This record gives sequence, structure tokens and C-alpha cells, in this order.
Amino acid sequence: MSLLSFIQGIFEKSRAPGLPETSTDLAIAKSQAVGAATNDELTLTQNVKQLIERDEGDVLTAYPDPATGGDPWTIGYGHTGPDVTPNLTITQAQAEILLAGDLHKFEEGVKGYVGDAPTTDNQFSAMVSLSYNVGLGNFERSSVLRFHKAGQYQQAADAFLLWDKAAGQVMSGLVRRRRQEREAYLGLAIEP
Repeated sequence: MSLLSFIQGIFEKSRAPGLPETSTDLAIAKSQAVGAATNDELTLTQNVKQLIERDEGDVLTAYPDPATGGDPWTIGYGHTGPDVTPNLTITQAQAEILLAGDLHKFEEGVKGYVGDAPTTDNQFSAMVSLSYNVGLGNFERSSVLRFHKAGQYQQAADAFLLWDKAAGQVMSGLVRRRRQEREAYLGLAIEP
């Protein structure tokens, strides 16, 4: 009998406290039962990497932040920093190099913040995507991280949905992205 069959059997036979009651609870239980990776083994999933690439876009000429109309200037796949100035243009190869460096920075940052809290690759990947978009400082102070470290995975997943604003305004693109990050965190298929 597979581990998944065992978990599903428990789910179907009993609704005792602490056992999965919904498909979301079952997805969480399944990902935990399969085992969380150690901090050093966590890897960004390909589907979340593609989500980041798609949602950040690939713009080879620097553009101002949509919320502020100015700083931070952005280029490539959402790359910001003092090296990005108005009128800067890069090649596709440079955009890929910047993306790889930025992903590494955010992966290491999230690993540091989650510490030794049990974490699956799906959970890790969703948190990398969130931090890539909102910044590591905001991620460090987020309820997503706080709930995750407390083992409150459903609350952590739901907390992704709170990050849907830029400059105080709800943005439809952020609503979609947060929903997809929540789904990734729970180990569910990401819907476009």
C-alpha cells in the first residue's frame, strides 16, 4: 500500500481532530508525509520558476515601477538595484544571467528565514516567488513566514492572498500571482 493510499484511507474512514478534513488538508498532509527536505536540499520547482518569469515579464529596457512611476527602476525579469537606471538596455543573455543571480539571492534568503522549519520544495518555491516580488525584508516580516515556521500551513497558504496591493491599490496581476503561489505552496497544480 502506498503512503498516499494510506493517508487517503485515513481521510475517508475518520474525521477525528487533527486528521485531514478537506482536499487542501490532504494535500498538506501528503506533502508533509512525503518528507520535507533539509534546508540545503530545498530547490526551486520548475513550474514556480516559470511563474516568476511569466509574471515578472522579460523587458530588455529599464522601466519605472508601475506603482511609483519611478524608483525602483526594473529590467529583465524583475531585476532592480543601483545598476538599473533609466534608458538602460540589456541583451536576452544578460537578462537570463540577472535572473539566475536574483533567484539564487532569494533562494538563499528564504532558506535563511525558514531555518530548520520543516519545508517542502513546493512551500519553499512559493515563498521564493513571494519574496522575489515583495522583497526579502517584507517576506521576513510576513505572516506567511510566521505561520509557516509555526507549522500552521493552511494559515500560511492563505496569508499569500494578503499581498495583492501595490501603493495601496489591489492589482489584478498580484491577485492572480498570489493565488498561484498559494496553490504552489499547498502542492496543488498551478492554474494559469
